Amino acid sequence: MPKMKSVSSAKKRFTLTATGKIKRKHAFKSHILTKKTTKQKRNLTHVTTVDHANLKAVRKMLVM
Repeated sequence: MPKMKSVSSAKKRFTLTATGKIKRKHAFKSHILTKKTTKQKRNLTHVTTVDHANLKAVRKMLVM
């Protein structure tokens, strides 16, 4: 049986915490920032965890 490969793009986007949760960055923070408010950009800066609804799919991409 061949080895399972994780999705390369997922490896770059997600990291594990010590407790086993998966961290992610917010979207909409890379370009077209002039029309966004300072508050909106500031709130997009912080790292958050992957939602429960997407957790199974992300774990599958990371081969966990």
